[in-house]
Amino acid sequence: MSGYRTQSPDTSREAEEFQFEGYRKMESWQKLAIIDDLNKMVEGLARVGIRERHPDATEEEVRLRLAALRYGREFTIEWFGWDPDVEGW
Repeated sequence: MSGYRTQSPDTSREAEEFQFEGYRKMESWQKLAIIDDLNKMVEGLARVGIRERHPDATEEEVRLRLAALRYGREFTIEWFGWDPDVEGW
């Protein structure tokens, strides 16, 4: 494949091909498990960021701020009656 570029500039073509071959060999449920783990990790990191910015926030406030990050301001106002621009992200 002439002109082929890897997905990341710091990854060699050989390493990327090895990774993709590993993904091709995986069962669908294994790929979904990886995605689920990554989603949980991202949510955990988002919660840490929220707690750093709002150390006295209740669990409900953390949940609302997480919803705002995940779904956006308009959704959070419409569905939860909570404006992150007023309350803080």
